[in-house]
Amino acid sequence: MFDSTASLLGLAVLATITLLVWVASLVRRDAGIIDLFWSLTFIVVGIVYATTTDAPAGGRTTLTLALVTVWGLRLSGYLTWRNWGEPEDYRYRRMRERGGPTWPYKNLITVFWGQAILAWLVSAPLLAGVDGTDDLGILAFVGIAAWAVGLFFEAVGDWQLSIFKRDSSNHGKVLDSGLWGLTRHPNYFGDFMVWWGLFLVGADAGGWWSIYGPLAMSVLLLRVSGVTLLERKLVKTRSGYEEYVRTTNAFFPGPKKS
Repeated sequence: MFDSTASLLGLAVLATITLLVWVASLVRRDAGIIDLFWSLTFIVVGIVYATTTDAPAGGRTTLTLALVTVWGLRLSGYLTWRNWGEPEDYRYRRMRERGGPTWPYKNLITVFWGQAILAWLVSAPLLAGVDGTDDLGILAFVGIAAWAVGLFFEAVGDWQLSIFKRDSSNHGKVLDSGLWGLTRHPNYFGDFMVWWGLFLVGADAGGWWSIYGPLAMSVLLLRVSGVTLLERKLVKTRSGYEEYVRTTNAFFPGPKKS
């Protein structure tokens, strides 16, 4: 059952967190720090949901919070390690250049609170999971398996890419082996699987209404800030990327094309 009170409280908490991160971004002159905190907001909102709903805390609540916490801490930790000491992401630099003197306030509304709203929508399976019954059915175990596949693709894909980039001779080249030989975006595919897995855990308890959460994440990954935006840049900056596009699946893993 959808708990509107818990949901609205979650939105308020997300708006507050992103407001504080926005203030920090003004001090650092780096709007990209929102990317480091975004996955952590799901952990916080999951806890808010768990402590606000009327359902007694039990096995499904613990499972839901454990799954989102492992995912959120890994992703935030990796992005912090990768971006520490680096200049502001090109996407935010471009927005800053075009935004003029009112950019900080536009940034708060469109980027920071925009991500708060997006996180609120995507987090729907967390509310469904913590507000469900304790007994886990077959669908929940399918969800756990999907989550595990997703975390594997995210973590291993990021690890393979970091090793590839560490070798200076690979500068400007394309990684087309390992998981990157199965899909051009193993980390995005991993995110996709994680959130569909979390949805199944909640749907197992009747939370089918939360399907808009993984759908929102899927649209984000495939059509907004994920595959589409990144590939526009890579085609221009990576030698051989057009050939990579021709031979390698864009999103869902599969064998190379001849």
